[in-house]
Formats: sequence, structure tokens, C-alpha cells
Amino acid sequence: MNPTRLFEIPYLQKEQGGLAASIGGKHMNGHNYSYSTEEFLQLANQVSLGLLQIGVKPGDRIALISHNNRPEWNIMDIGMSQIGAINVPVYPTISPRDYIYIFNDASVKFCFLGHGDLLDKVREAQKQVPSLQGIFSFDKVDGEKDANGTDVNHWETILTKGDLTIVEKIKKTIKPADLATLIYTSGTTGNPKGVMLSHQNILSNIKSVAPMVPVEKGNVALSFLPLCHVFERVVTYAYMYLGVSIMYAQSIDTLGESLKEVRPHFFTTVPRLLEKVYEKIVRKAQEGSDFKKKVFFWAEDLTSQYSFGYKPSGFDTLKWKIADKIVFSKVRDNLGGRVKGILTGAAACPRKMAQFFSAIGIDVREGYGMTETSPAIALSGFEPHLALLGTVGPVIPGINVKIDIDEEAYGPDAGEIMVKGPNVMQGYLNQPDKTAEVFNEDGWFLTGDVGRMITKNGIDFLKITDRKKELLKTSGGKYVAPAPIEAKFRENFLIEQMMVVGDNKKFVSALVLPAFDLLKQWCVDNNADGSTREAMIKDKKVVEYYSNLIDELNPNFSKVEKIKKFELVEGPWDVDSGELTPTMKLKRRVILAKYDDLIKALYDS
Repeated sequence: MNPTRLFEIPYLQKEQGGLAASIGGKHMNGHNYSYSTEEFLQLANQVSLGLLQIGVKPGDRIALISHNNRPEWNIMDIGMSQIGAINVPVYPTISPRDYIYIFNDASVKFCFLGHGDLLDKVREAQKQVPSLQGIFSFDKVDGEKDANGTDVNHWETILTKGDLTIVEKIKKTIKPADLATLIYTSGTTGNPKGVMLSHQNILSNIKSVAPMVPVEKGNVALSFLPLCHVFERVVTYAYMYLGVSIMYAQSIDTLGESLKEVRPHFFTTVPRLLEKVYEKIVRKAQEGSDFKKKVFFWAEDLTSQYSFGYKPSGFDTLKWKIADKIVFSKVRDNLGGRVKGILTGAAACPRKMAQFFSAIGIDVREGYGMTETSPAIALSGFEPHLALLGTVGPVIPGINVKIDIDEEAYGPDAGEIMVKGPNVMQGYLNQPDKTAEVFNEDGWFLTGDVGRMITKNGIDFLKITDRKKELLKTSGGKYVAPAPIEAKFRENFLIEQMMVVGDNKKFVSALVLPAFDLLKQWCVDNNADGSTREAMIKDKKVVEYYSNLIDELNPNFSKVEKIKKFELVEGPWDVDSGELTPTMKLKRRVILAKYDDLIKALYDS
């Protein structure tokens, strides 16, 4: 079988022998559960029949919302896909106002949701969404009703056994070019846009990327990034396509436990979570004896020599063997002991993270893409010659990339990245003007990202230098790309986040959010005041440390890019408080508004 529609992927898995545990998760009570390939398909078919029974027709839109990944999400996804219903995955952390906008824009007919505050938020939104006929819960609820006074039923109540003739009949009418899903961009400004992706868009991406993933049938993948985001959604399809068991972590907060319990061969992450794992490793080392601390940082320093394919020689071979025995192997064990690779995406991965984990025997590779491109555009291969530190790898097979070079704005050989291929979206729902803005007259999709090609050993690697809309322009007319500067500083384990500012200003400054858990221990070791966040950022020794760090790293940048002034901030910066998108990108306008007085003071002093 060669799948051409998304719902055929689990049937391919069945054809190839199936899995005893195709997909699994953890109940709220902590008990593990899983479904075989056969069970998964049986439930998906029962969903298809049940949806038809409650009046769902091809083209209807159904929203799926959950705080954590769960097999029921995927069962619903395949079940609705088989009858031509459109999956509208929605972030759980957005406000009722955002739900109102998305549900009305997509004309959502039914909503299936998880636990927590989701029912209250959707029920509140439903009052202003005429199309929303009913709400179903993935978790059992007693006596709850929606805004229309209708019972909120458990999702299993729609499961219907029976003759699948009608389902098979509808499946035959679904074409590869038909709309499969509407994914609303998280966006850093304005209302989200509904990205229209077809079966063909997503499957073309899966077929290009799947051979590059270092897994084989029967391996286990751990999943914890939100399924409502295109990155993890498409990755889970790829796991099914490859015959890999998918196991969901109960939550990101319990990720450490899940890694030890599931012992995955592969997982995907966003850079910030990888940084948090690294920070936890460093924090544990700092809490050890002076000897253990010294040994860890000696071994950690070795990793700075690493590049993909690096092999130590001479006396270095012995040093690396010792480091592996007493430090690196323990880190691998804490991540389950079987990880062959980690793929990071959705934001720029600091070089230090890819370097450290790959050096200790867990290959980290970076990919680049967008919701609008289903998502992958470029991907670093797990073979050493197909990866280059500081880049996102070669362009994936089957698509074309062109750089619209603008030397004045972005420097030699750099410009906006443009894409053509079967993975490029059909457009933005109900927004023809916005759609037209992101395609040029020759049909190239304009990513809004800035990059250049770097050639090594005859292979072209794509390097992302910044986001076009995020470029700063100083009052002297010089362009500054914030992202590479921020990524370099975040390599230091005492910096959690950093935002470069300076648009229309004489020089560049920065807001620095310390990694307070690690900074507290630093304060203990250096006789500084670590009693509160406020005390830490005001302590003279702490301020001096960050000042020295800036002086140390500034030589990496051009004169106009150097950080002249900085301010430490208490934060927090997170999704719930609004400074970060759900994929942990900075919402620059939100942060600028929040710290407006502080930024003015930087330039007035």
C-alpha cells in the first residue's frame, strides 16, 4: 500500500504486520494503557460511524483540544478523516476570545476536549458560536451541560459498531488534494490564520522525511509536544508510517519520569525544553561534591570540541572514554538509555545544545519548517555528512528553495527563504488577501524567514539567520538580527531567555531573564543574595556576572550588534502569562509593552 490519504497510514501499519502497542498513554490515575494497531482501527471505524450518526457530513469541521497528548486524539483524527470531516486542532492555553474567533472562522460543528479548564472556556465561547452544536469530553464528566443546555457526553458515547459500507463509500470519494485539516497559527501578533492543508500536503512531507529518521519497526517513540501543533502532529503520522510505537508522556512536567519508564528510541522537542533538560543536568552536578562538580564540568568542556562526525585521537581518545564512563553514560541512562536521536524544531536550536547532546552519544538534529509547509522545509540528516552545526540541514527531497538575496538588508548571499513544492498549503481560510501576500507573482511561498546557503563537501545546508519581521533597524540605519544573538547568549546555563531590543535606537540593548533555579545555587556558591528573584537581580555580584558575560560574548558580534546595556528581569516569561507562544517563541510586542518603562530607562540613562 502507498498511502495517498492520511487515514490510510494506520492501514499500512496493519498491512505490514501491525503492532501489539501501536499507541499508548497514561490515564489521569497514573495507569498506563495502549491500543494495538487492530484495536486502534476498530475504534477509528466506530468513531466514523458514530459521527455520521450524530449528523457529521464530509466537509464539517470538528475541534480537538487537550492539555496533554492522548491516543483518543489520534483515534478521533483518523475516524473523522475517513468520512471527510476536517480536524481543527486548537491550543488548550488560549482564551475564550480566541476560541470564539477560531470556532466562528472555521464554523466548528462539534468539539472534543480534555480535562481542566477547557470545558469552561469552550462553554463560554459557545454562547457566541452559532455553528457549535455539541461538546464531548475525553474525560468522564457527570451532569455537565454545554451552553445550549445539552449534556456534555463522554467521547466513547459516539462509538458505534456496525456495517462499514457507508464509511468505505465515503473514503472512496476523498481525494489526495482534499482539505484534511485546518491548523491555526499560534502567531505572535493579531488573530491566528487558519492554514488549509490537504492530505497530499502532509503525506508528501511524511514520505520525504520518514527515511531520514533513525528508527525501525518496533522501536518506541515518546511524544510530549502538543498534537495541535503541526510539528508533532506530522511526526506522529510518520511514526505510524514507519511502524514505530507511540507512547505519550502524561505531561511535560513528568517528562523525566516518562523517559525512564518508556525508554524511547526517539523523540522530538523544542529547543527550550532541550535547554531545560540540560539545565537540570547542570543543576544536579552543581549540587554534588566539589570533586563531582569538577569532574562534570571537565567532561562537559570536552563537548565544546565536538562537531558532527568528530572522532577523538591520541590521548583525547582516553579522555573521552573516561568522560563517557563517569559522566556521559549516566546522562544517557537518565534519558532512558536507548535514545538514538532527537529532532528539534519550531524555534532556533542553540548550537551548544546540539553539540552537547550529540557529543555524549545522543544525536540531536535540527529541522526547519512552518505550518504553511506541512511543516518541513529542511532537515539535518542523522548521518554526520548530512548535518552541519549552525544550520538546519539540507532542503528535504521533493521541494525547491530559493533565497531572495538582499545584501543591503541581510548581508552577502542572504535573503528571504522562498519555497515551492507539494507540501505548501492551499491558503489561509477566508483570507484571500493574506494568502496573496505570502505568494509572489511566480508562485513561490514567502516564508518571512531570512537565511543563506552554506556548501560543505558538495552539500548545500540552509542556515536561518532571522525572522524578517523581527529584524531591528537602529537609528543609524543598520540592520540587526536578534535571534542569533539571543541564541548565543542562551547557551550560558544561567540565562533562561533573552530579548534583544534597539529598534530605531542608537545602540542595541537586552532584557535578560536569568535561569533562577541555577542562579540560586550560584548565589550560594558566590555569597550573593539568593533569597528571592528580586534580590538576585539586584545583587551587585549577580549583575557583575551578567555584565562580564556580555563583555565575554560581545566579540562574537559586529560593532552594531554588540549589547551596550542590559537589564535583568524577574519574569516569568511563559505561555500562560502571554510572553511566549505555545511553541515557546518570544512574543516580542507583548514583552516590549510589558517592559516599556524599563526599556526607556535603558536609553535615557
